[in-house]
Amino acid sequence: MPDNLSLEQAVQRLVDIEEIKQLKARYALACDDDYNPDTLAEMFTEDATWNGGFMGQAEGKENIRAFFAGASDLVAFAVHGVGNPLIEINGDTATGHWYLHQPMTLKPDNATYWLVAQYEDQYVRTEDGWRFQHVLVKPRGFTPYEAGFGKELMADLPI
Repeated sequence: MPDNLSLEQAVQRLVDIEEIKQLKARYALACDDDYNPDTLAEMFTEDATWNGGFMGQAEGKENIRAFFAGASDLVAFAVHGVGNPLIEINGDTATGHWYLHQPMTLKPDNATYWLVAQYEDQYVRTEDGWRFQHVLVKPRGFTPYEAGFGKELMADLPI
């Protein structure tokens, strides 16, 4: 934390960080609710981007909604475990770095995988609170469950 903050500024910084943590937790919860497209879309700004690497990408709130509306056609089950947040506040914008651990099952054959990734997020404060401006998912490993965690990293990702 910067040394030159007043008590009021320091408290606001902590409030902002907690609000962003809550935003990310709601995001993970909505993803685990069959990628609820309406709930997820409301967490993004109108001109936001979501880039999931091999999982796809979308630009603009309505395209993000449409993207997540189709996600449950591919993913039968997923649990988004996010943690280790590093959040930097800069006035009405912020950045965040998170780790993702995600066991998942894909349709149509119910193949199971371990996904580990990093999130690099950009946020903006709006009249409705903090929202995602950019979400970048950087996959670090995608392993078939049967192989054991990290035992076989896949080059040709099935999604």
